[in-house]
Amino acid sequence: MRLALYQCHPLPLDTEANLQRLEQQASACAAAGANLLITPEMFLSGYNIGAQAVARLAEAADGRSAQRVAAIARRHGIAILYGYPERATDGQLFNAVQLIDRHGTRLGNYRKTHLFGELDQAMFSPGVAPSALLTLDGWTIGLLICYDLEFPENTRQLAQAGAELILVPTANMLPYEFVAQITVRSRAFENQCVVAYANYAGSEGAIQYCGLSSVAAGDGSVLGAAGTQESVLMADIDRPAFDTARQFNRYLDDLRPETYRLPVNK
Repeated sequence: MRLALYQCHPLPLDTEANLQRLEQQASACAAAGANLLITPEMFLSGYNIGAQAVARLAEAADGRSAQRVAAIARRHGIAILYGYPERATDGQLFNAVQLIDRHGTRLGNYRKTHLFGELDQAMFSPGVAPSALLTLDGWTIGLLICYDLEFPENTRQLAQAGAELILVPTANMLPYEFVAQITVRSRAFENQCVVAYANYAGSEGAIQYCGLSSVAAGDGSVLGAAGTQESVLMADIDRPAFDTARQFNRYLDDLRPETYRLPVNK
């Protein structure tokens, strides 16, 4: 499967313009042989936009924008993972991502469970459920969003449940570039799975994004990495290399959960 990670500048408060550039990228990436296009966190609205704007721009998981993205996916024959502000049926607002396949079918929606500081907490309610496992082109997929990746429990529970590919839309900023450079590879290696991390470039308000989107394999190797400027990163993943990485690295087989008795800080 060929992954395309769209490392773009944020375009805040303009859902229509973001849908238009999603269409452009879907067309170009499909023409380049990509099977899946991954956008950054809160792609449709921008990330650093404040609580009032989130409330104004939030939509249902099956709302107008979801229908537009599904039409784009069908038109160009490419699956799309996109970030957006979700309004639940009870009115709660979530930082969410949704995966739609090349036929326009909604495969799954995930709400960010670990909110980053006052910025996230002022805009969103935390999700309460881990990502469901999804299947695309024969790969078992789990979803995380940005800060979720920095908690090793999240990737571990997905890997133990059977995830082979973990997709992580993010809005990672300076001075946390070490997460993009080190943590992504570590999570892939310790869980014997592929991790695809799609970030913004440029700035949004006072935030300077660090770029450095990447795809890391289960043996810790980097299958593709972007710099700090806007770009589209292409990376191929294949089953033989994945199986070889799992034979090389036995962490999941050697786990001894009965020995882990760590207290939870309150």
